[in-house]
Amino acid sequence: MFEGRRILVTGGTGSWGYELVRQLLPLNPAEVIVFSRNESSQVAMNRSFEDSRLSFCIGDVRDREALSKACSGIDIVFHLAALKHVPVCEEQPYEALKTNVIGTQNVIEAAIENKVERVINISTDKAANPSNFYGMTKAIGEKLIVYANLLRSGTKFVCVRGGNVLGTNGSVIHLFMNQIRNKNQVSLTDRSMTRFFMTLQDAIRLLFKVTAQSIGGEIFVMTMPTCRIVDLAEVLMDALGKSVEMVETGIRPGEKIHEILLTEYESLSTIVYDEQYLVILPTLEIPGLRHHYATYPSVEFDSFSSSQALMSKAEIKAMLVRGGFLS
Repeated sequence: MFEGRRILVTGGTGSWGYELVRQLLPLNPAEVIVFSRNESSQVAMNRSFEDSRLSFCIGDVRDREALSKACSGIDIVFHLAALKHVPVCEEQPYEALKTNVIGTQNVIEAAIENKVERVINISTDKAANPSNFYGMTKAIGEKLIVYANLLRSGTKFVCVRGGNVLGTNGSVIHLFMNQIRNKNQVSLTDRSMTRFFMTLQDAIRLLFKVTAQSIGGEIFVMTMPTCRIVDLAEVLMDALGKSVEMVETGIRPGEKIHEILLTEYESLSTIVYDEQYLVILPTLEIPGLRHHYATYPSVEFDSFSSSQALMSKAEIKAMLVRGGFLS
């Protein structure tokens, strides 16, 4: 799938991008180009990999012209660039709109103009029945990506929707571990809060699967495990050998107690792809898409919430060990 291909990664200096590049290079691409705004992060990433197939391009997805130039001769685009923090997007919605919506539209137009073969857009559980501006922008981004398959081009556009990925920038894992070690307390917004979690390594492997097997127009939903945030904090305290006070700070604007990966409305057009993925088929009629998935079973539930099928503390610890956070 990737051998001899030229691949562009928008927002590629972040945690997702770093791990994506780390797993891509052994698969023998001709070139991987990281497109991002942060010069210092690009320099640090270049020094870390020291691979002649990895190159860097300073640019912003808000800049249509720069993005178009970066897409020249590209076979596959992984669109990771986004403003992702819920409070930031609530406080600065114009900036979130420009990056997450207009930036996604720019990716679509640049890919079509340059005859890119495939675009993989990374979305979030917060796009399902969104309660905050970040989720709203990502929901619009999903709609734009799905619709792009009707623009009479040879480019295929696909979405991947997932929950929280352990170890990414701003991850609650780093926050909790720092608080336990240095502040003798853990701050929780609400003790009953639950979230979807997956290791970054697992998320990227599933991303490759979508790249190889999608046909365009789908929203692939990662069937991620779930856990109580309070259980996660207690597992980390046990592992670090330090019991500290838990302090509830209250839910932030736009934040939910439980996230969902699939809404009741979406479940009506969702099939079970395999043990790792559900596929939401769009209400738009994309030629050949429904026929391709006609033999797959429909989901037998109304929604997919983080309050369901919660991991035990032993399972949470095993996930943290697999992710490299605990030994």
